[in-house]
Amino acid sequence: MGSATRLAFSVLLITCSSGAILGHTQTQTCVLYSYSSSSSSVEGRGNISGVEICSGQKDKRQHCFATWRNTSGQVTVVKQGCWLDDPSCYDRWECVERKESPDVFFCCCEGSLCNQKFFYLPNSNHTPPLPPTNIPLTLRPPVVTALMYSLLPIMAVAIIVLLSFWMYRHHKLAYPPVLVPTQETGPLPPSPVLGQKPLQLLELKARGRFGCVWKAQLLSEHVAVKIFPAQERQSWQNEFEIFSLSGMRHENLLQFLGAEKRGSELETELWLVTAYHHKGSLTDHLKANVLSWSELCRIAQSMSRGLAYLHEDIPAYKPAIAHRDFKSKNVLLKSDLTACIADFGLALRFEAGKSPGDAHGQVGTRRYMAPEVLEGAINFQRDSFLRIDMYAVGLVLWELASRCKAADGPVDEYLLPFEEEAGQHPSLEDMQEVVVYKKLRPTIRECWQKHAVSSLPPRQGLALLCETMEECWDHEAEARLSAGCVEERVVQMQQSSVTAHEEIVMVVTMVTNVDYPPKESSL
Repeated sequence: MGSATRLAFSVLLITCSSGAILGHTQTQTCVLYSYSSSSSSVEGRGNISGVEICSGQKDKRQHCFATWRNTSGQVTVVKQGCWLDDPSCYDRWECVERKESPDVFFCCCEGSLCNQKFFYLPNSNHTPPLPPTNIPLTLRPPVVTALMYSLLPIMAVAIIVLLSFWMYRHHKLAYPPVLVPTQETGPLPPSPVLGQKPLQLLELKARGRFGCVWKAQLLSEHVAVKIFPAQERQSWQNEFEIFSLSGMRHENLLQFLGAEKRGSELETELWLVTAYHHKGSLTDHLKANVLSWSELCRIAQSMSRGLAYLHEDIPAYKPAIAHRDFKSKNVLLKSDLTACIADFGLALRFEAGKSPGDAHGQVGTRRYMAPEVLEGAINFQRDSFLRIDMYAVGLVLWELASRCKAADGPVDEYLLPFEEEAGQHPSLEDMQEVVVYKKLRPTIRECWQKHAVSSLPPRQGLALLCETMEECWDHEAEARLSAGCVEERVVQMQQSSVTAHEEIVMVVTMVTNVDYPPKESSL
Protein backbone atom coordinates (compact mmCIF):
# COMPACT_ATOMS: atom_id res chain seq x y z
CA MET A 1 0.00 0.00 0.00
CA GLY A 2 1.40 3.38 -1.02
CA SER A 3 2.03 6.31 1.31
CA ALA A 4 -0.91 8.27 -0.08
CA THR A 5 -3.25 5.34 0.55
CA ARG A 6 -1.98 4.84 4.10
CA LEU A 7 -2.44 8.56 4.82
CA ALA A 8 -6.03 8.52 3.59
CA PHE A 9 -6.95 5.48 5.67
CA SER A 10 -5.32 7.03 8.75
CA VAL A 11 -7.42 10.17 8.33
CA LEU A 12 -10.57 8.08 8.05
CA LEU A 13 -9.70 5.98 11.12
CA ILE A 14 -8.92 8.98 13.33
CA THR A 15 -12.05 10.79 12.20
CA CYS A 16 -14.34 7.83 12.83
CA SER A 17 -12.76 7.16 16.23
CA SER A 18 -13.12 10.78 17.35
CA GLY A 19 -16.70 10.85 16.08
CA ALA A 20 -17.54 7.73 18.04
CA ILE A 21 -16.05 9.21 21.22
CA LEU A 22 -17.97 12.44 20.70
CA GLY A 23 -21.21 10.56 20.26
CA HIS A 24 -20.90 8.79 23.64
CA THR A 25 -19.46 11.60 25.78
CA GLN A 26 -21.75 14.48 24.76
CA THR A 27 -23.93 15.77 27.65
CA GLN A 28 -27.58 14.63 27.44
CA THR A 29 -30.34 17.11 28.38
CA CYS A 30 -34.07 16.41 28.58
CA VAL A 31 -37.29 18.36 29.18
CA LEU A 32 -38.24 17.94 32.87
CA TYR A 33 -41.88 17.89 33.97
CA SER A 34 -43.81 16.42 36.91
CA TYR A 35 -47.61 16.17 37.12
CA SER A 36 -49.53 18.35 39.59
CA SER A 37 -53.30 18.50 40.12
CA SER A 38 -53.34 22.23 39.34
CA SER A 39 -52.11 21.63 35.79
CA SER A 40 -54.04 18.91 34.02
CA SER A 41 -53.80 19.75 30.32
CA VAL A 42 -51.14 20.37 27.78
CA GLU A 43 -52.34 23.90 27.15
CA GLY A 44 -52.30 24.90 30.82
CA ARG A 45 -49.09 23.46 32.12
CA GLY A 46 -47.47 25.96 34.40
CA ASN A 47 -45.17 23.87 36.50
CA ILE A 48 -42.55 22.73 33.92
CA SER A 49 -39.40 22.45 35.93
CA GLY A 50 -37.25 23.27 32.87
CA VAL A 51 -34.34 21.24 31.49
CA GLU A 52 -32.68 18.32 33.25
CA ILE A 53 -29.02 17.36 32.69
CA CYS A 54 -28.81 13.57 32.68
CA SER A 55 -26.14 11.82 34.74
CA GLY A 56 -25.08 8.20 34.96
CA GLN A 57 -22.28 5.78 34.32
CA LYS A 58 -19.87 6.79 31.55
CA ASP A 59 -20.29 3.54 29.61
CA LYS A 60 -24.10 3.76 29.69
CA ARG A 61 -26.29 5.59 27.20
CA GLN A 62 -28.71 8.30 28.31
CA HIS A 63 -32.26 8.80 27.05
CA CYS A 64 -35.24 11.11 27.49
CA PHE A 65 -38.80 9.96 28.16
CA ALA A 66 -42.37 11.23 28.39
CA THR A 67 -45.55 9.72 29.90
CA TRP A 68 -49.08 10.98 29.42
CA ARG A 69 -52.76 10.03 29.48
CA ASN A 70 -55.44 10.57 26.88
CA THR A 71 -58.92 10.85 28.37
CA SER A 72 -61.56 11.39 25.72
CA GLY A 73 -59.15 13.37 23.61
CA GLN A 74 -57.86 15.40 26.58
CA VAL A 75 -54.06 14.90 26.88
CA THR A 76 -52.58 15.01 30.37
CA VAL A 77 -48.80 14.91 30.70
CA VAL A 78 -47.71 12.79 33.64
CA LYS A 79 -43.96 13.09 33.60
CA GLN A 80 -40.93 13.95 31.41
CA GLY A 81 -37.22 13.69 32.12
CA CYS A 82 -34.07 11.55 31.85
CA TRP A 83 -34.22 7.79 31.36
CA LEU A 84 -31.47 5.25 32.10
CA ASP A 85 -29.78 3.03 29.52
CA ASP A 86 -32.54 1.05 27.78
CA PRO A 87 -32.02 -0.96 24.53
CA SER A 88 -35.61 -0.28 23.48
CA CYS A 89 -34.72 3.42 23.25
CA TYR A 90 -31.59 2.99 21.09
CA ASP A 91 -31.47 4.99 17.85
CA ARG A 92 -34.90 6.57 18.35
CA TRP A 93 -34.66 10.25 17.53
CA GLU A 94 -38.36 11.02 18.14
CA CYS A 95 -40.47 10.20 21.18
CA VAL A 96 -43.21 7.91 19.83
CA GLU A 97 -45.57 5.48 21.61
CA ARG A 98 -46.49 2.54 19.36
CA LYS A 99 -48.44 0.22 21.70
CA GLU A 100 -52.15 -0.28 21.05
CA SER A 101 -54.40 1.66 23.53
CA PRO A 102 -52.24 1.66 26.69
CA ASP A 103 -53.62 3.07 29.97
CA VAL A 104 -50.60 5.33 30.32
CA PHE A 105 -48.67 6.36 27.19
CA PHE A 106 -44.88 6.07 27.35
CA CYS A 107 -42.10 6.89 24.88
CA CYS A 108 -38.35 7.29 25.05
CA CYS A 109 -35.74 8.62 22.67
CA GLU A 110 -32.09 9.63 22.17
CA GLY A 111 -30.85 13.17 21.65
CA SER A 112 -30.96 16.33 23.70
CA LEU A 113 -34.54 17.58 24.37
CA CYS A 114 -35.93 14.87 22.09
CA ASN A 115 -38.90 14.47 24.51
CA GLN A 116 -40.03 18.04 23.92
CA LYS A 117 -42.50 16.63 21.37
CA PHE A 118 -44.18 13.27 21.71
CA PHE A 119 -46.54 11.30 19.49
CA TYR A 120 -48.88 8.33 19.54
CA LEU A 121 -48.45 6.23 16.38
CA PRO A 122 -49.73 2.69 16.96
CA ASN A 123 -48.43 -0.06 14.70
CA SER A 124 -51.78 -0.29 12.88
CA ASN A 125 -51.37 3.36 11.82
CA HIS A 126 -55.15 3.89 12.03
CA THR A 127 -54.99 6.54 14.74
CA PRO A 128 -53.81 9.97 13.60
CA PRO A 129 -50.85 11.37 15.50
CA LEU A 130 -51.42 13.76 18.38
CA PRO A 131 -50.33 17.34 17.82
CA PRO A 132 -46.98 18.06 19.41
CA THR A 133 -46.76 19.75 22.79
CA ASN A 134 -46.09 23.47 22.76
CA ILE A 135 -43.21 23.76 25.22
CA PRO A 136 -41.32 26.91 24.15
CA LEU A 137 -37.86 25.33 23.95
CA THR A 138 -35.54 25.16 20.93
CA LEU A 139 -34.76 21.63 19.73
CA ARG A 140 -31.03 21.04 19.28
CA PRO A 141 -29.83 18.70 16.50
CA PRO A 142 -29.38 15.02 17.50
CA VAL A 143 -25.98 13.39 17.86
CA VAL A 144 -26.15 11.60 14.49
CA THR A 145 -26.79 14.86 12.63
CA ALA A 146 -23.81 16.49 14.34
CA LEU A 147 -21.61 13.50 13.51
CA MET A 148 -22.71 13.58 9.87
CA TYR A 149 -21.86 17.24 9.53
CA SER A 150 -18.41 16.66 11.07
CA LEU A 151 -17.54 13.41 9.26
CA LEU A 152 -18.81 14.00 5.72
CA PRO A 153 -16.35 16.73 4.69
CA ILE A 154 -13.35 14.77 5.96
CA MET A 155 -14.57 11.56 4.31
CA ALA A 156 -15.06 13.43 1.04
CA VAL A 157 -11.48 14.73 1.20
CA ALA A 158 -10.20 11.20 1.91
CA ILE A 159 -12.11 9.78 -1.06
CA ILE A 160 -10.70 12.49 -3.34
CA VAL A 161 -7.18 11.64 -2.13
CA LEU A 162 -7.71 7.93 -2.85
CA LEU A 163 -9.22 8.64 -6.27
CA SER A 164 -6.36 10.97 -7.18
CA PHE A 165 -3.84 8.33 -6.15
CA TRP A 166 -5.55 5.68 -8.31
CA MET A 167 -5.69 8.04 -11.28
CA TYR A 168 -2.00 8.78 -10.82
CA ARG A 169 -1.10 5.08 -10.89
CA HIS A 170 -3.37 3.80 -13.63
CA HIS A 171 -4.64 6.43 -16.02
CA LYS A 172 -2.95 8.49 -18.72
CA LEU A 173 0.32 9.07 -16.95
CA ALA A 174 3.61 9.56 -18.75
CA TYR A 175 6.31 7.89 -16.64
CA PRO A 176 9.96 8.70 -16.99
CA PRO A 177 11.45 5.65 -18.70
CA VAL A 178 13.72 3.35 -16.72
CA LEU A 179 15.63 0.53 -18.38
CA VAL A 180 15.17 -2.85 -16.71
CA PRO A 181 18.01 -4.39 -14.71
CA THR A 182 17.37 -8.13 -14.24
CA GLN A 183 19.38 -10.35 -11.95
CA GLU A 184 18.64 -13.48 -13.98
CA THR A 185 20.12 -12.36 -17.30
CA GLY A 186 22.08 -9.21 -16.51
CA PRO A 187 21.10 -5.71 -17.59
CA LEU A 188 18.87 -5.25 -20.60
CA PRO A 189 20.24 -3.65 -23.73
CA PRO A 190 18.69 -0.26 -24.51
CA SER A 191 15.23 -0.47 -26.05
CA PRO A 192 15.66 -0.24 -29.84
CA VAL A 193 13.03 2.48 -30.31
CA LEU A 194 12.15 3.91 -26.91
CA GLY A 195 15.44 5.37 -25.76
CA GLN A 196 14.41 8.09 -23.32
CA LYS A 197 11.23 9.10 -25.16
CA PRO A 198 8.09 9.79 -23.10
CA LEU A 199 5.46 7.07 -23.18
CA GLN A 200 1.85 7.80 -22.18
CA LEU A 201 -0.86 5.23 -21.48
CA LEU A 202 -4.16 6.08 -23.16
CA GLU A 203 -6.69 3.25 -22.99
CA LEU A 204 -6.94 -0.22 -21.44
CA LYS A 205 -7.66 -2.64 -24.30
CA ALA A 206 -7.52 -6.14 -22.79
CA ARG A 207 -6.78 -8.20 -19.70
CA GLY A 208 -5.17 -11.61 -19.83
CA ARG A 209 -3.76 -14.34 -17.66
CA PHE A 210 -0.36 -12.69 -17.23
CA GLY A 211 -1.22 -8.97 -17.38
CA CYS A 212 -3.06 -6.28 -19.31
CA VAL A 213 -2.59 -4.51 -22.64
CA TRP A 214 -2.84 -0.72 -23.08
CA LYS A 215 -3.00 1.50 -26.09
CA ALA A 216 -0.29 4.14 -25.57
CA GLN A 217 1.27 7.19 -27.20
CA LEU A 218 4.97 7.24 -28.09
CA LEU A 219 5.65 10.72 -29.49
CA SER A 220 3.27 10.91 -32.46
CA GLU A 221 2.70 7.15 -32.83
CA HIS A 222 0.34 4.72 -31.15
CA VAL A 223 1.94 1.64 -29.62
CA ALA A 224 0.75 -1.29 -27.49
CA VAL A 225 2.06 -1.75 -23.95
CA LYS A 226 1.72 -5.13 -22.27
CA ILE A 227 2.07 -4.69 -18.50
CA PHE A 228 3.06 -7.62 -16.28
CA PRO A 229 2.86 -7.46 -12.46
CA ALA A 230 6.06 -8.28 -10.59
CA GLN A 231 4.88 -11.82 -9.76
CA GLU A 232 4.70 -12.63 -13.49
CA ARG A 233 8.35 -11.73 -14.07
CA GLN A 234 9.09 -15.17 -15.56
CA SER A 235 6.49 -14.79 -18.31
CA TRP A 236 7.72 -11.27 -19.10
CA GLN A 237 11.33 -12.46 -19.12
CA ASN A 238 10.56 -15.35 -21.47
CA GLU A 239 8.64 -13.16 -23.93
CA PHE A 240 11.38 -10.52 -23.89
CA GLU A 241 14.05 -13.14 -24.60
CA ILE A 242 12.05 -14.58 -27.51
CA PHE A 243 11.53 -11.10 -28.98
CA SER A 244 15.24 -10.37 -28.55
CA LEU A 245 16.39 -13.37 -30.61
CA SER A 246 17.99 -12.60 -33.93
CA GLY A 247 15.69 -13.19 -36.88
CA MET A 248 12.46 -12.37 -35.01
CA ARG A 249 11.60 -9.46 -37.28
CA HIS A 250 9.01 -10.74 -39.74
CA GLU A 251 5.90 -9.13 -41.22
CA ASN A 252 3.69 -11.83 -39.72
CA LEU A 253 5.16 -11.69 -36.21
CA LEU A 254 4.26 -8.85 -33.85
CA GLN A 255 6.90 -6.09 -34.04
CA PHE A 256 8.80 -5.62 -30.76
CA LEU A 257 9.80 -2.06 -29.77
CA GLY A 258 11.21 -2.24 -26.27
CA ALA A 259 11.08 -3.46 -22.66
CA GLU A 260 11.07 -1.33 -19.52
CA LYS A 261 10.61 -1.42 -15.77
CA ARG A 262 8.19 1.04 -14.14
CA GLY A 263 7.23 1.96 -10.60
CA SER A 264 8.88 1.58 -7.21
CA GLU A 265 10.44 -1.56 -5.75
CA LEU A 266 7.21 -2.50 -3.94
CA GLU A 267 4.98 -1.83 -6.95
CA THR A 268 7.16 -2.82 -9.88
CA GLU A 269 5.54 -3.23 -13.29
CA LEU A 270 7.30 -4.90 -16.23
CA TRP A 271 6.45 -3.49 -19.63
CA LEU A 272 6.74 -4.85 -23.17
CA VAL A 273 6.16 -2.27 -25.91
CA THR A 274 5.10 -3.48 -29.36
CA ALA A 275 3.41 -2.20 -32.51
CA TYR A 276 -0.28 -1.34 -32.12
CA HIS A 277 -2.94 -2.78 -34.45
CA HIS A 278 -6.32 -1.12 -34.06
CA LYS A 279 -8.32 -4.04 -35.48
CA GLY A 280 -7.32 -6.09 -32.45
CA SER A 281 -7.34 -9.87 -32.28
CA LEU A 282 -8.85 -12.32 -34.74
CA THR A 283 -11.32 -13.36 -32.03
CA ASP A 284 -12.64 -9.82 -31.67
CA HIS A 285 -12.86 -9.36 -35.44
CA LEU A 286 -14.80 -12.59 -35.99
CA LYS A 287 -17.28 -11.69 -33.26
CA ALA A 288 -18.25 -8.52 -35.08
CA ASN A 289 -17.70 -9.40 -38.76
CA VAL A 290 -18.26 -12.09 -41.36
CA LEU A 291 -15.54 -12.85 -43.91
CA SER A 292 -15.52 -13.01 -47.68
CA TRP A 293 -13.57 -15.80 -49.33
CA SER A 294 -10.66 -13.50 -50.22
CA GLU A 295 -10.50 -12.14 -46.66
CA LEU A 296 -10.44 -15.67 -45.23
CA CYS A 297 -7.59 -16.64 -47.54
CA ARG A 298 -5.61 -13.49 -46.72
CA ILE A 299 -5.87 -14.12 -42.97
CA ALA A 300 -5.20 -17.88 -43.21
CA GLN A 301 -2.20 -17.51 -45.52
CA SER A 302 -0.47 -14.74 -43.52
CA MET A 303 -1.18 -16.53 -40.22
CA SER A 304 0.26 -19.86 -41.45
CA ARG A 305 3.21 -18.03 -43.03
CA GLY A 306 4.04 -16.38 -39.71
CA LEU A 307 3.82 -19.68 -37.81
CA ALA A 308 5.87 -21.47 -40.47
CA TYR A 309 8.61 -18.86 -40.05
CA LEU A 310 8.41 -19.16 -36.25
CA HIS A 311 8.79 -22.97 -36.48
CA GLU A 312 11.64 -22.81 -38.98
CA ASP A 313 15.21 -23.45 -37.88
CA ILE A 314 17.57 -21.19 -39.85
CA PRO A 315 21.15 -22.14 -38.89
CA ALA A 316 23.30 -19.31 -37.54
CA TYR A 317 20.31 -16.96 -37.78
CA LYS A 318 17.19 -18.15 -35.94
CA PRO A 319 16.26 -21.24 -33.88
CA ALA A 320 12.99 -23.13 -34.24
CA ILE A 321 10.38 -21.76 -31.81
CA ALA A 322 7.17 -23.42 -30.59
CA HIS A 323 4.43 -20.97 -29.59
CA ARG A 324 2.56 -23.27 -27.12
CA ASP A 325 -0.46 -20.95 -26.75
CA PHE A 326 -1.61 -20.54 -30.33
CA LYS A 327 -5.24 -19.37 -30.60
CA SER A 328 -7.32 -16.74 -32.38
CA LYS A 329 -6.89 -14.37 -29.43
CA ASN A 330 -3.14 -14.36 -30.05
CA VAL A 331 -3.46 -13.61 -33.77
CA LEU A 332 -3.64 -9.85 -34.39
CA LEU A 333 -4.96 -8.27 -37.58
CA LYS A 334 -3.31 -5.40 -39.40
CA SER A 335 -5.29 -2.74 -41.25
CA ASP A 336 -5.12 -4.77 -44.52
CA LEU A 337 -6.38 -7.92 -42.72
CA THR A 338 -3.04 -9.68 -42.83
CA ALA A 339 -2.22 -11.47 -39.59
CA CYS A 340 0.66 -11.28 -37.17
CA ILE A 341 1.28 -13.68 -34.29
CA ALA A 342 1.61 -12.32 -30.74
CA ASP A 343 2.11 -13.40 -27.11
CA PHE A 344 5.27 -15.45 -26.70
CA GLY A 345 5.12 -15.77 -22.91
CA LEU A 346 5.02 -19.59 -23.09
CA ALA A 347 7.15 -20.04 -26.23
CA LEU A 348 10.05 -22.49 -26.34
CA ARG A 349 13.14 -22.12 -28.53
CA PHE A 350 15.14 -25.12 -29.72
CA GLU A 351 18.82 -24.37 -30.26
CA ALA A 352 21.32 -27.03 -31.22
CA GLY A 353 23.14 -28.40 -28.19
CA LYS A 354 21.00 -26.47 -25.70
CA SER A 355 18.10 -27.48 -23.50
CA PRO A 356 14.78 -25.86 -24.42
CA GLY A 357 14.45 -24.76 -20.79
CA ASP A 358 11.73 -25.42 -18.23
CA ALA A 359 9.16 -27.09 -20.50
CA HIS A 360 6.04 -28.00 -18.55
CA GLY A 361 3.61 -30.23 -20.40
CA GLN A 362 0.11 -28.88 -19.70
CA VAL A 363 0.37 -25.20 -20.57
CA GLY A 364 -1.72 -23.02 -22.84
CA THR A 365 -5.46 -22.46 -23.18
CA ARG A 366 -7.52 -25.56 -22.34
CA ARG A 367 -9.90 -25.52 -25.32
CA TYR A 368 -6.93 -25.33 -27.74
CA MET A 369 -4.88 -28.10 -26.07
CA ALA A 370 -3.97 -31.06 -28.25
CA PRO A 371 -4.99 -34.58 -27.10
CA GLU A 372 -1.44 -35.47 -26.04
CA VAL A 373 -1.26 -32.31 -23.89
CA LEU A 374 -4.59 -33.11 -22.21
CA GLU A 375 -3.38 -36.67 -21.56
CA GLY A 376 -0.02 -35.47 -20.22
CA ALA A 377 1.73 -37.78 -22.72
CA ILE A 378 4.04 -35.35 -24.51
CA ASN A 379 7.27 -36.46 -26.10
CA PHE A 380 9.56 -33.58 -25.14
CA GLN A 381 11.13 -33.21 -28.58
CA ARG A 382 11.06 -30.23 -30.93
CA ASP A 383 8.70 -31.75 -33.49
CA SER A 384 6.22 -32.76 -30.77
CA PHE A 385 5.83 -29.17 -29.62
CA LEU A 386 5.48 -27.89 -33.19
CA ARG A 387 2.70 -30.43 -33.85
CA ILE A 388 0.88 -29.21 -30.75
CA ASP A 389 0.79 -25.76 -32.36
CA MET A 390 -0.60 -27.28 -35.55
CA TYR A 391 -3.52 -28.88 -33.72
CA ALA A 392 -4.51 -25.36 -32.58
CA VAL A 393 -4.11 -24.06 -36.15
CA GLY A 394 -6.83 -26.49 -37.23
CA LEU A 395 -9.20 -25.02 -34.64
CA VAL A 396 -8.45 -21.45 -35.77
CA LEU A 397 -9.11 -22.43 -39.40
CA TRP A 398 -12.48 -23.78 -38.23
CA GLU A 399 -13.22 -20.41 -36.60
CA LEU A 400 -12.46 -18.70 -39.92
CA ALA A 401 -14.70 -21.08 -41.88
CA SER A 402 -17.57 -20.67 -39.40
CA ARG A 403 -17.71 -16.95 -40.15
CA CYS A 404 -17.20 -17.11 -43.94
CA LYS A 405 -20.12 -16.13 -46.18
CA ALA A 406 -18.85 -18.03 -49.24
CA ALA A 407 -21.04 -21.03 -48.40
CA ASP A 408 -24.72 -21.28 -49.39
CA GLY A 409 -25.88 -21.86 -45.82
CA PRO A 410 -26.41 -19.25 -43.11
CA VAL A 411 -23.43 -17.86 -41.22
CA ASP A 412 -23.73 -18.78 -37.54
CA GLU A 413 -22.98 -16.52 -34.61
CA TYR A 414 -19.33 -16.69 -33.58
CA LEU A 415 -18.48 -19.55 -31.24
CA LEU A 416 -15.15 -20.58 -29.78
CA PRO A 417 -13.92 -24.09 -30.63
CA PHE A 418 -15.77 -26.71 -28.52
CA GLU A 419 -18.12 -24.08 -27.09
CA GLU A 420 -21.09 -26.23 -28.19
CA GLU A 421 -19.53 -29.40 -26.78
CA ALA A 422 -17.91 -28.13 -23.54
CA GLY A 423 -19.34 -24.67 -22.79
CA GLN A 424 -17.69 -21.29 -22.37
CA HIS A 425 -15.44 -22.16 -19.42
CA PRO A 426 -14.43 -25.82 -19.73
CA SER A 427 -12.31 -27.50 -17.09
CA LEU A 428 -9.37 -29.73 -17.91
CA GLU A 429 -11.57 -32.76 -17.21
CA ASP A 430 -14.26 -31.44 -19.59
CA MET A 431 -11.75 -31.12 -22.42
CA GLN A 432 -10.27 -34.55 -21.70
CA GLU A 433 -13.74 -36.08 -21.94
CA VAL A 434 -14.56 -34.34 -25.24
CA VAL A 435 -11.20 -34.47 -27.06
CA VAL A 436 -9.38 -37.51 -25.66
CA TYR A 437 -12.06 -40.02 -24.76
CA LYS A 438 -14.88 -39.14 -27.18
CA LYS A 439 -12.41 -37.86 -29.84
CA LEU A 440 -14.81 -35.10 -30.86
CA ARG A 441 -13.88 -32.07 -32.95
CA PRO A 442 -15.82 -28.89 -33.81
CA THR A 443 -18.69 -29.54 -36.19
CA ILE A 444 -17.99 -29.08 -39.89
CA ARG A 445 -21.22 -27.91 -41.54
CA GLU A 446 -22.61 -30.07 -44.34
CA CYS A 447 -22.93 -27.05 -46.61
CA TRP A 448 -19.16 -26.53 -46.48
CA GLN A 449 -18.53 -30.09 -47.70
CA LYS A 450 -21.14 -29.96 -50.48
CA HIS A 451 -19.32 -27.12 -52.14
CA ALA A 452 -16.77 -29.59 -53.53
CA VAL A 453 -19.16 -30.61 -56.32
CA SER A 454 -19.97 -27.05 -57.37
CA SER A 455 -18.24 -25.27 -60.21
CA LEU A 456 -17.74 -22.03 -58.28
CA PRO A 457 -14.13 -21.82 -57.04
CA PRO A 458 -14.79 -20.42 -53.54
CA ARG A 459 -16.88 -23.48 -52.82
CA GLN A 460 -14.10 -25.78 -53.94
CA GLY A 461 -11.84 -23.82 -51.63
CA LEU A 462 -14.08 -24.34 -48.60
CA ALA A 463 -14.05 -28.09 -49.12
CA LEU A 464 -10.24 -28.05 -49.34
CA LEU A 465 -10.11 -25.87 -46.19
CA CYS A 466 -12.22 -28.46 -44.33
CA GLU A 467 -9.80 -31.19 -45.41
CA THR A 468 -6.88 -29.05 -44.22
CA MET A 469 -8.30 -28.37 -40.76
CA GLU A 470 -9.10 -32.08 -40.28
CA GLU A 471 -5.50 -32.99 -41.10
CA CYS A 472 -4.25 -30.34 -38.67
CA TRP A 473 -6.31 -31.58 -35.69
CA ASP A 474 -5.68 -35.30 -36.34
CA HIS A 475 -5.63 -37.33 -33.12
CA GLU A 476 -2.25 -38.80 -34.15
CA ALA A 477 0.29 -36.01 -33.83
CA GLU A 478 2.62 -37.47 -36.50
CA ALA A 479 -0.17 -37.26 -39.10
CA ARG A 480 -0.69 -33.50 -38.74
CA LEU A 481 0.28 -31.02 -41.43
CA SER A 482 3.13 -28.58 -40.94
CA ALA A 483 2.58 -24.82 -40.97
CA GLY A 484 4.41 -24.56 -44.30
CA CYS A 485 2.08 -27.18 -45.82
CA VAL A 486 -0.98 -25.24 -44.60
CA GLU A 487 0.41 -22.10 -46.22
CA GLU A 488 0.85 -23.97 -49.52
CA ARG A 489 -2.71 -25.29 -49.32
CA VAL A 490 -4.13 -21.79 -48.85
CA VAL A 491 -2.02 -20.44 -51.72
CA GLN A 492 -3.34 -23.32 -53.87
CA MET A 493 -6.92 -22.39 -52.94
CA GLN A 494 -6.32 -18.77 -53.90
CA GLN A 495 -4.65 -19.65 -57.21
CA SER A 496 -7.37 -22.12 -58.22
CA SER A 497 -9.93 -19.47 -57.44
CA VAL A 498 -8.19 -16.93 -59.67
CA THR A 499 -7.62 -19.48 -62.49
CA ALA A 500 -11.24 -20.64 -62.47
CA HIS A 501 -12.42 -17.03 -62.52
CA GLU A 502 -10.21 -16.29 -65.55
CA GLU A 503 -11.57 -19.38 -67.36
CA ILE A 504 -15.15 -18.27 -66.75
CA VAL A 505 -14.37 -14.82 -68.13
CA MET A 506 -12.69 -16.38 -71.22
CA VAL A 507 -15.69 -18.62 -71.96
CA VAL A 508 -18.10 -15.71 -71.69
CA THR A 509 -15.88 -13.64 -74.03
CA MET A 510 -15.66 -16.42 -76.61
CA VAL A 511 -19.43 -16.92 -76.61
CA THR A 512 -20.14 -13.23 -77.08
CA ASN A 513 -17.62 -13.00 -79.98
CA VAL A 514 -19.16 -15.80 -82.15
CA ASP A 515 -20.35 -14.64 -85.59
CA TYR A 516 -23.78 -16.18 -86.19
CA PRO A 517 -25.00 -16.54 -89.84
CA PRO A 518 -27.74 -14.08 -90.80
CA LYS A 519 -31.31 -15.34 -90.62
CA GLU A 520 -32.98 -16.04 -93.99
CA SER A 521 -35.86 -13.81 -94.84
CA SER A 522 -39.28 -15.45 -94.94
CA LEU A 523 -40.29 -13.25 -97.84
